[in-house]
Amino acid sequence: MENNQSNSKQVLLSVLGVVILVVAVVGVSFAAFSYSKTGEKVNTITTGTITMSYSENTNGINLVDALPMSDEQGMTLSGDNNTFDFTVEATINGSGTTTINYDITATKESGSTLPDTGVKVYLTDIDSNGDTQVLAPTKVSELTTTNNSEASGVPSGQYKLASGTFTSSTTLKYRLRMWVADDFSDLGASGTYKLRVNVYGAAAAQ
Repeated sequence: MENNQSNSKQVLLSVLGVVILVVAVVGVSFAAFSYSKTGEKVNTITTGTITMSYSENTNGINLVDALPMSDEQGMTLSGDNNTFDFTVEATINGSGTTTINYDITATKESGSTLPDTGVKVYLTDIDSNGDTQVLAPTKVSELTTTNNSEASGVPSGQYKLASGTFTSSTTLKYRLRMWVADDFSDLGASGTYKLRVNVYGAAAAQ
């Protein structure tokens, strides 16, 4: 009789042990899943000594079935579908006199139906004072294109949005806006235009 009671207790304890283990595993799994779903996903692109980060799914901005608007309207666009925010960070180690040359560029994506003459872009940097103009409203067709001799190492044929140098570790935040120019009227096809933003940087020769 005592053996039966002892065996029953062992079985009961074993069952309880398994239940506790299952609950513990499920609890840990749920906590890990919940944690992985919190926060904002940040994408990064690193080229040499320059890093660009952004929270959107792609590093660019799209116009879909857009209508023409004035520069005054375009410069105040806001929201996820109207702007592209990104961060450019330069890291310079040591106490030397390193200089990093950088370029912020854009490339037109396939599937764009609007011509470069019908689309305007506007770039600002963002700080505690709000938006500060870096590139005035400019038609894509009027942007400077890069060449093989750029100090940043950027490939040729890309539209240049901004360029400059870093002499110390710096983080800059930018916002790109894009809209259909108000003097463009040929909207027979769907007004679609896609730009991909790129950042290139290279240390200057010492």
